[in-house]
Amino acid sequence: MRFPRNKRRPPGLVNAAVRYSKPRLATFWHYAKVEFVPPTSAEIPIAIQSLKKIVNSAQTGSFKQLTVKEAVLNGLVATEVWMWFYIGEIIGKRSIVGYIMFEDQSLISDYI
Repeated sequence: MRFPRNKRRPPGLVNAAVRYSKPRLATFWHYAKVEFVPPTSAEIPIAIQSLKKIVNSAQTGSFKQLTVKEAVLNGLVATEVWMWFYIGEIIGKRSIVGYIMFEDQSLISDYI
């Protein structure tokens, strides 16, 4: 079955949406190329040192000497990591609340 082609130009609303989205998507892709890359082999030892430093500050209590700004930034980073964990759980469960259980295993193929 063939669908007829619309030879007319798209409506003005679609053109406006495209004009609005292009620079924002370009900015998003610019930052995504930098932020979403996996760590290089040179960055892994730096991350390990940073983790050791955090553990040491927890053991010695030196985290109490942080400024309010540093403490807020650390809290925001921890919250972001925590939220990404929960988003991954929701994606893995395919549900916001609880796991979907099937008594009859033949129903799984209908769901997936």
